[in-house]
Amino acid sequence: MPAAASDALSQQSNDSSFSDIWSELEWRGLVHVSTNADELRDLLAGKPITYYCGFDPTAPSLHLGNLVQLLLMRRLQLAGHKPLGLVGGSTGLIGDPRPTAERTLNTRETVAEWVGYLQSQVSKFLSFDGDNAARLVNNLDWTAPLSAIDFLREIGKHYRVGTMIKKDAVSTRLNSDEGISYTEFSYQILQGLDFRQLYLDYGCVLQTGGSDQWGNLTSGVDLIKKAEGATVHAIGTPLITNSDGQKFGKSEGNAIWLDEKLTTAYAMYQFWLNTDDADVIDRLKVFTFLSRERIEELAIAVANEPFRREAQRLLASEVTGLVHGEAAVTASIVAADALFGQGDLAALDAATLASAIAELPTTDATSGASIAQLLADTGLVTSLGEARRAIGQGGVYLNNAKVESEAEVLGASELAGGIWILRRGKKTLAGIRDSRART
Repeated sequence: MPAAASDALSQQSNDSSFSDIWSELEWRGLVHVSTNADELRDLLAGKPITYYCGFDPTAPSLHLGNLVQLLLMRRLQLAGHKPLGLVGGSTGLIGDPRPTAERTLNTRETVAEWVGYLQSQVSKFLSFDGDNAARLVNNLDWTAPLSAIDFLREIGKHYRVGTMIKKDAVSTRLNSDEGISYTEFSYQILQGLDFRQLYLDYGCVLQTGGSDQWGNLTSGVDLIKKAEGATVHAIGTPLITNSDGQKFGKSEGNAIWLDEKLTTAYAMYQFWLNTDDADVIDRLKVFTFLSRERIEELAIAVANEPFRREAQRLLASEVTGLVHGEAAVTASIVAADALFGQGDLAALDAATLASAIAELPTTDATSGASIAQLLADTGLVTSLGEARRAIGQGGVYLNNAKVESEAEVLGASELAGGIWILRRGKKTLAGIRDSRART
């Protein structure tokens, strides 16, 4: 593990103002559904237990929905418990049933490659040192050697079809025109097998996951009860939605990924910075290790001085730092200040500028191109007439220098990496890339 990641983990802690970890999880809104809550409170307040959460490699990166689980795992580890991070080399070959349609199966080679990516990401959020060091496991290790006959005899006999078809994901698909294949129908059995195997190998007695996975979570609970005569538990976290009811973690239809190649640190910082006032306190509870006292102070600030956006700035810094490190936070803040006219654009390196304009409307051009035309080409205005009016009103900037005339053209003083930044007003930005640098 990189030293920076290790240092960040060492600075994390649970809030000592709570009597136990279960109370903190409830206050942070992390328990939507669970097996016996009283038993779980006692279990988590007692001797260290082993618990797990699974992540399927159905994409080359985890996303913000997965981050909820990673931080829950870390909170339980900080409470003294032992985490197992499962990346599903076998379940990733199938994928859990989606509500709308059958998944497209990825190749074995692709899934194996993605397993490595996800294991690396999971490792950043857990400590692999000490008495309760984390372990990474891959369910392909125990699923691949299992024959179909053994699977049916040892595992399948404990499942009742009537119960399986009542699971929400299965029921939804059965009632759709698409239907459901036997492959995806069997997913809940494979997840139950995972829990049982981890129970047998590591004494694992708790699984966490999203509440939309509740049917799969309880599959393992029920299997262990039937096959081993033991009681184990599950916690389902709430699905995070915005105050307007929209699914959280989406930006113009695209997931916010933890891999910087898919979602840049700058884009992640801006995502959190744009959190609505109605959502920001709940986000601070779920996605940061800030104390209850500090979050309550921020709630007062949101109510009394929302224009300062203190809570959003801290949320953006905390979460971007967790995912990408403090250096990325600093670079994102510097870039944002420069882009919006409060810093020196020329001081930004090519990588930071490229990251920033990746989130902006862009067009290609060369020096000598009409700025008025570029305003229209990038969508900052709807017509050349509107472009000329905007310039005449003094509201257009190129690389933070005011455009004085509608006849102005791009000069040769582009920024690092062959980029110009075009701005209309205070907040509306576009990027222009030197087409010669792209040939």
